[in-house]
Amino acid sequence: MYPRPKQELRHTGGFLWPLAAAVIIASALAPCAFGVRIKELCELQGARTNMLIGTSIVVGLAGTGDKTAAAVIAQQRVMERLGIAVENIKELKSDNAAIVMVTAELPAFAKEGTRLDVTVESVYDCKSLEGGTLLETHLRGPGGAEDVYAVAQGPVSIGGFNAGAAGGAAVRKNHATAGRIPMGAHVEREVPSTITDGERLSLLLKRPDFITADNIQKALNEYVEPGCAAALGAGTVQVKIPKEEQRDLVRFVARIQEIQVESDIGSRIVVNERTGTIVVGDKVRIKPCQVAHGNLTIKIAARPLVSQPAPLSQGQTVQTQEQRLTAVEEEERYLMPVEGASAGEVAAALNKIKVTPRDMISIFQALREAGALEADLEIM
Repeated sequence: MYPRPKQELRHTGGFLWPLAAAVIIASALAPCAFGVRIKELCELQGARTNMLIGTSIVVGLAGTGDKTAAAVIAQQRVMERLGIAVENIKELKSDNAAIVMVTAELPAFAKEGTRLDVTVESVYDCKSLEGGTLLETHLRGPGGAEDVYAVAQGPVSIGGFNAGAAGGAAVRKNHATAGRIPMGAHVEREVPSTITDGERLSLLLKRPDFITADNIQKALNEYVEPGCAAALGAGTVQVKIPKEEQRDLVRFVARIQEIQVESDIGSRIVVNERTGTIVVGDKVRIKPCQVAHGNLTIKIAARPLVSQPAPLSQGQTVQTQEQRLTAVEEEERYLMPVEGASAGEVAAALNKIKVTPRDMISIFQALREAGALEADLEIM
């Protein structure tokens, strides 16, 4: 086996900074290099998964199926395919069956008979797939292909429940209109996969980056054979297979996937405004600047008023509402120096301002607009 590149192990630190409902994670407190296997960074060209899709019907539902007429027609077609004549379509109940979309991933090099996991999802107004069984489903390739690559069938597992009662009360756990059938499909047709022309193979970077591609090229040239690898761009590294390795391609691929290289990650801050999560990369830098952040809070209270007429008068009781400004509050904030040469320093500087994660998202956006934030800001 090819030796792994010599790595200098360094102690790294991290911090978990919870603020209210959010978390800021700094990937490292000081810049350092991590050795990552080529297997985690690259995929082989030609060795890719293929998406399969099909439509079918789930039966055996206890009154939680589709209410639409399409479910009845689908049942009639299934019966006719099984040789059962349905003289009156009204004999079929629509709420015991549901029309579903069935999807699966066909991995590279899958052979005939390989079993796959499938996902089953309701299409119409089904309330729950609990207790249902998927009937025989032909899974085809994307784009309306006619070739059947796998056949799925079996009981659907939703991993939860959906229970209702009179008066509108209901209890639900997980998503009841989507489920899975573990190993519920059998591969019927193989997809040809070619990863080499006999002399070369190509490594495709999962995250294209020129520095990472260059590091992979250098590692392969050092630990396989000088001049065997060439980076064709930020996303592709072409590898020439040595003659002595061409007879055992599987062994050669396994060896180069074990080689460790240093991956490069750009300066980036990822923000999820829905959850208040902020992830700060280890190469984020903030230029010296001053930041002040304050909130203005206005509280308005509404009080109901009732006007009652005098006894024996012909007046009517009138209900009105009075709105009153009860409080006006503005938090005091002062300009604070903010500067950081690493993710840890950035976190420590922003922590002094003592703001909520929602406010911190606004601060990052303002720093970016002011040119003080040397990083890409991505909003999820």
